[in-house]
Amino acid sequence: MIERMHTGQRMSKIVKHNGTVYLCGQVGKAEDGIKEQTAECLARVEALLAEAGSSKEQILQAIVWVSDMKYFAEMNEVWDAWVPEGHAPARACGEAKLARPELLVEVIVTAACD
Repeated sequence: MIERMHTGQRMSKIVKHNGTVYLCGQVGKAEDGIKEQTAECLARVEALLAEAGSSKEQILQAIVWVSDMKYFAEMNEVWDAWVPEGHAPARACGEAKLARPELLVEVIVTAACD
C-alpha cells in the first residue's frame, strides 16, 4: 500500500511504501544565508520524518543540491552537526540551479520507517 501525505496537484510532501519514507525536496527561507537555509531545511526534514514515523537516525539516502559549490563547506558544517554520530546516510551533493535564485540549498531524503 502507498500512503501519500500533504498531497497537492504537483507533489506529496511525504510518500510511504513498504517501510520506506520518501520526502520531497526541502529548502529554507530564501532571505537567509547558506547556513540558515541548511538548518531550516534539515529542521523541515526532521519534522516530516517524525510525522511519517521515522527519524534522522533512519535516513538511508540524502541528495543535497547547492546553488554554487562555494557553499559546500558551510553547508557541511551544519549537516555534520545535524547528523547523529554513527548514522550518516549514503549521500550525494551536487551543484544545481534551484527553483528560485535566492534558494541556496535543497535536501531530498529517503528513510526507513516503522
